[in-house]
Amino acid sequence: MLFLGYIAALAVAVSPISAKPYNTFDGDGFPACHDVASVYEATSVDDMVSVVKKAATSGTPVRASGKGHMWYDTMCSDNPNTIIIQTESVNGISNLVLEKGAESGTVDIEAGVTFLQLAEWLHDRGASMGYTLVNWNITMAGAVAMGGHRSSIREDSMVAAGVLSMDIINGNGDLVTVERDNENDDWLAASTSLGLLGVIARMKFKIYPDFKVFAQQKILSEEEVLDGDIYGLIAPYATANLWWWPYLKKFHWRYYDEVPSTLSDQQGFQNTFSLTDFEAGIAKTTLESGKFLPSSNWFFETTAFALWSAPNFKEKTTWKDITTWPVYGWNYDVLIGGLYPDQKPEWDHGLHGYTLELAFPVASTYRSGINIKFGKAYFDFLGQVTYDTLDKADWTKGAIMFDFPSFHPTIGDGKRYNEQFYIKLATTLIDEFPARPHWTKNTREVFGNATQNIDPNHLARFKVSQYLNAYTSAASDMSGEFERRETEPLTKNRLCERSYLVQGMTFNIDVAAFGHEIEYQSM
Repeated sequence: MLFLGYIAALAVAVSPISAKPYNTFDGDGFPACHDVASVYEATSVDDMVSVVKKAATSGTPVRASGKGHMWYDTMCSDNPNTIIIQTESVNGISNLVLEKGAESGTVDIEAGVTFLQLAEWLHDRGASMGYTLVNWNITMAGAVAMGGHRSSIREDSMVAAGVLSMDIINGNGDLVTVERDNENDDWLAASTSLGLLGVIARMKFKIYPDFKVFAQQKILSEEEVLDGDIYGLIAPYATANLWWWPYLKKFHWRYYDEVPSTLSDQQGFQNTFSLTDFEAGIAKTTLESGKFLPSSNWFFETTAFALWSAPNFKEKTTWKDITTWPVYGWNYDVLIGGLYPDQKPEWDHGLHGYTLELAFPVASTYRSGINIKFGKAYFDFLGQVTYDTLDKADWTKGAIMFDFPSFHPTIGDGKRYNEQFYIKLATTLIDEFPARPHWTKNTREVFGNATQNIDPNHLARFKVSQYLNAYTSAASDMSGEFERRETEPLTKNRLCERSYLVQGMTFNIDVAAFGHEIEYQSM
């Protein structure tokens, strides 16, 4: 890893600072970082470079953040000297190359470009990003760093699969270019880097001629899914997923694929996180009472199931409801969509969530989750859908991701009606299966347990250890600062538990592959 050699030693400043939380997209009361000294709103790539250079000379730990799309306090270490580089205003799009009749092309995007921004920009020019996309309120650079993905087994669904090169600001403030090369460990580490290698400042992204898709949804029984051929339900389609309604013992099976642009004039636009004030009020009242009354949760599930059995789409040209399946429209509008006019996202209505997301091999015997997604196999070191791992599980057919979103009460202690269930569920799944964590959707405790399922050879090839010297050092970016301290050498048969804080997520790791014990602290 050539550019890791450039990472500067950043000693932690010791002077006292009046620090404050830096929040997730959920806002006040939902910290991504508990204590930061300041937030710097960058306006250009050169601006970000200068901030990192200055931080390197003063020994200040640095984190970069886009839209704060995460659920827990796992973005930073608990170091009050930390500064945040906010990338949202560094959002240039340029150099579109898509020849007439070509199957694909390229475009250059900066750190703060969101999926919605790029989708609209490309659509206006007759292009799209294909299926390497996720939600509208996420920066693309952040999604690449954290291993974001669409739900697909047939198509490349990792956002990183669309990246052809990255410009990364390392810990010295130098801008280093990493080109796609699956034989090069530099690239395999930069793809799902967790930000450990530096701030992703710019990316060259693969794009395609724009196209239309359909969305179809059907209701299945539990038996049809849990005792059926899940792979067969998902693999034939460009993208597909399942929603489980456990009280009703039913599933919504949603699937999408490309259609000729002349098949339908409909321009469907999917509702993603969008609510009216009235809808939000009813939902919040019901869900808050569900902290104490299971009947409230049953009522909410029954109501939501009925509402979501109909299309959650409007006709974009009139904003009238679409009432029947299938739905047709342009690529991003149907696959993701966004907010409806004059509506707000659920978190702006005070509706917040917990989540737990773990990935398993598609062939796993475990089959249960609220939102069940899928990922085509994609090789890198720390991604959820990588393969050739020592767990001997067959990941080559892809991964099945089980997401357990749940309401976050704002009354009382903030815990759910069945809080202990979620704790036992996470522990059991990780202990009993080769489960891998989603890097933005789990707690520090879940990451702590999940390291037992991260391949030690992949970690060794990630080469964090051999590029840091024996003194306290730091790498600034989307995952910030490292501290390394060697202790006694490992014996060959000893399984060691060490503190490993990635994106501020404290967990234990088998470091036998490194040959010595190392403690990192990373934001």
